[in-house]
Amino acid sequence: MDIKEIQSLIKFVARSGASEVKLETDDIKITIRTGALGSTGETTYIQQIPVGSPTAAQAPAPAATPAEEVSAKKDDDSKYLTIKSPIIGTFYRKPSPDKPSYVEVGDNIVVGDVLCVIEAMKLFNDIESEISGKIVKVLVEDSSPVEFDQPLFLVDPS
Repeated sequence: MDIKEIQSLIKFVARSGASEVKLETDDIKITIRTGALGSTGETTYIQQIPVGSPTAAQAPAPAATPAEEVSAKKDDDSKYLTIKSPIIGTFYRKPSPDKPSYVEVGDNIVVGDVLCVIEAMKLFNDIESEISGKIVKVLVEDSSPVEFDQPLFLVDPS
């Protein structure tokens, strides 16, 4: 389960009005609590089950193939530089809904180019590039919440 799926699940549970939802798969446990009695806000617990656990040992042999694919993908991505979020907030690819995105995959960027905007506490902060290169991948969906130091873009510096 990737971060986008978890964020979508959190949004869905918050909109549904449920006070608590638990989800367990072979490798992850998630508990989401919203609007509990006397509580303000939302609590999410995510627990990664260790690889050496009995449940992982019982997994069928083909389950190892996706791990190899992930490993190969990480090796491919290792030649790229990652631009990370300097703040917590909401990620926007465009200056406004009716404007084009600041950057697209394949665009060449230089130091100082605005890549996106992150809204934090009703303030819109332009995020500028500190490196030059070519945008290879956008790692966050538009209008998604981002954390401090969360990867936003992959850039090929060559």
